Order: sequence, then C-alpha cells, then structure tokens
Amino acid sequence: MNFDEIYSNKLALVEDALKKLMERHEDCPPTLFKAMNYSLFAGGKRIRPVLLLSAHELVGGNIEESMALACGLEMIHTYSLIHDDLPAMDDDDLRRGMPTNHKVFGEGMAILAGDALLNLAYEVFLENAMKYPHKLERHVRAAFVIARAAGLHGMIGGQVADLEQEGKDVRPDMLHYIHTHKTGALIEAAVRAGVVLEPIERDVEDAVAKYGQKLGLAFQIVDDILDVTGDAASMGKNPSRDEARKKATFPALYGLEESQRMARDLIEEAVSHLERFGKDAYFLKEIAYYVLKRQK
Repeated sequence: MNFDEIYSNKLALVEDALKKLMERHEDCPPTLFKAMNYSLFAGGKRIRPVLLLSAHELVGGNIEESMALACGLEMIHTYSLIHDDLPAMDDDDLRRGMPTNHKVFGEGMAILAGDALLNLAYEVFLENAMKYPHKLERHVRAAFVIARAAGLHGMIGGQVADLEQEGKDVRPDMLHYIHTHKTGALIEAAVRAGVVLEPIERDVEDAVAKYGQKLGLAFQIVDDILDVTGDAASMGKNPSRDEARKKATFPALYGLEESQRMARDLIEEAVSHLERFGKDAYFLKEIAYYVLKRQK
C-alpha cells in the first residue's frame, strides 16, 4: 500500500475506536455528550494518534494494544483546541470549517466539554493498562509521557508563554520554547509513548523521540506559515489571526521565506533520525513530508 492508503486505513481505525469509546458514555448529561462529540468528530487529521500507532508498529507492537492510548491522546488534543478557541484564549469563531465549540454550546459548556475529554483520556489510559498486567509498568510510562507533554512542562506551559508574549518583541529562544512546548511536546509524546510500550534499547527511544521533536517544531512552523498564506476555505479556520493578535510566530520573527526553509530543514532532520530502521520507517518518514506539504 502507498502512503495515502496506509493513512486512510489507520485513520478509519482511529475513528471507529473513538466512536466505540464515546458510545460507552452516552449516559452522561446529554448536552455535555453532544459538545464533546461535536469537537471530537469535527474532521481532524488524527496525526497524533496515527503517529502513536505507527511508532508502536515500528518496534514490533500490535496497534490493538496501543489504540486506547492513541484515542486518549486525541481526546487531549481536542480538549486543548476547545479551550484554545475560547474568548479568554485565542477567541476564534471557526475551527475545521465549523463554528467553534463555545459558539455552539456556550463558554461554560465548552470549558466542561474540554475538561471531560481530558479526564476521559486518563480513564481510557488506565483502563487499557489494566488489560496488560504483564506490561503494566510500560503502559504507565506511556501514559506518563503523554501526561507530562500535555501539562505544565509541555503544552500548557507553552500556552502560558504564548499568552504572555502577545504584543511583545519575542526573542528567538522564547519563540522556540513556545513552539516546542505548545505544539511540539504532544507530537513528540505521540511517538515516544508508542515505542516505550515495547522492550527497546534507549538509543532506539532517543532516535524516535528526536524524530518527534523535529517534526513537532516543523508542524507548528507550517501552522504559522499557513496563517499567513492560507485561506479560510482550505484551512477551515480564519487566517491572519496570529498577526491580528500580535502572536509570537516564525514568519513574524524570521520572515516567510526563511521560515519555509527552516521547516524543510527540520523535516529532513526528523527523517534522518529514522534511517536506522530502514524500510520499516517508510510511513513515519512519509508522514513527515505530509506535514511539510499540508494546506490545512
């Protein structure tokens, strides 16, 4: 199969697993259930769960075992988008071509939907870990990797810096911190969590983690570029929001052409860390190039 076929198959598996997980919680308050599903099934690319499953496969894992981790990771990502769109944060009206969660369900329900998805993710992690008592320590470590990347030392820490740097002349080191934490940390965690489920050498984990680090930073730089060059129809959200809010971005600091070069270099560096895996890393290499070429 080619890259598109492999991606489509994994995307379908993730969608099916997410739906089955959510169906188990239909007895929660109806409006909350609708709000959670509204954003969770709004047409995301599912890059993070697909990366986790693919990294697990790379080291000989069975994706049936890692699917719950992948789904929980996507729940955490979705919660972050719901909260990021709120008036107190980025104040966005459009996400994936649809009105943002708080525009449909109100700010209070959007906050609670995000909270519920975050908490459900950890329920999913722990429930799945107990299915593998002989690998419990590995599952706990994988969940820890994701939890740390989503928290104050990762995504939330990056979001704090992002908020505090609005309207300021940002330093290069601070811009790097924001991007590697706000976006990059969860992408790195996706691949690292996938490989730590299996008994691997430390240098294997390090190589995959470095791939994730470079890919995560490139992903956010491409996001910055698309905010300048993209349009609402293709992106599913309003462009030029970063400039309007005077956000710290790579194009603002380095210019568009240099930012594009930096993204390309990061992708090549990411792919280079997978050379040791040969053809087994085909999909992970191709998804890196997909990130570079994406238009939304």
